[in-house]
Amino acid sequence: MRVITGTARGCRLETLEGLDTRPTAERVKEALFSAICFEIEGRRVLDLFAGSGQMGIEALSRGAKSCVFVDRSRQAVEVIRRNLRATKLEAVAQVVNRDSLEYLAHAAGPFDLVFLDPPYAAELLVPCLEQLSGKVAAGGTVVCESDRETELPETVGTFSLHRSYRYGRVTVRLYREKE
Repeated sequence: MRVITGTARGCRLETLEGLDTRPTAERVKEALFSAICFEIEGRRVLDLFAGSGQMGIEALSRGAKSCVFVDRSRQAVEVIRRNLRATKLEAVAQVVNRDSLEYLAHAAGPFDLVFLDPPYAAELLVPCLEQLSGKVAAGGTVVCESDRETELPETVGTFSLHRSYRYGRVTVRLYREKE
């Protein structure tokens, strides 16, 4: 796994051992960042269920203003910190070792771009979208990754489905905060 472009271009990122974390595939990440390339620079990013931190790190490398990385796994948090050091992006990052829904219950925001990639079977996308209502800036984007069988509604809380992309067994949906 590597950073595709930007200030940390080509930097290899460490991943977690075992099967508890499922990193976003390189081709999915590349296609997704092509789709949102004009929505990154200067933005405040939230990477929930961050795992190795690759999505938030890619956004920072491409010019995002800041990123909060949230993961409940202590091992994941350690990997994120090492990846931030390796990419020299620590100064614009905050790493939080906490359950994502618990974090959202107290998060202030506003965030401009949010990455949601929970364990597929956990059915956490809708609860996270509901909790994010009021914490995403007007016109902000929430990127939801799921397996292709997962059904999600057209609207959730203050969000509307903007686009949906399929990449093999993965579906990526872009929800927008209603302006």
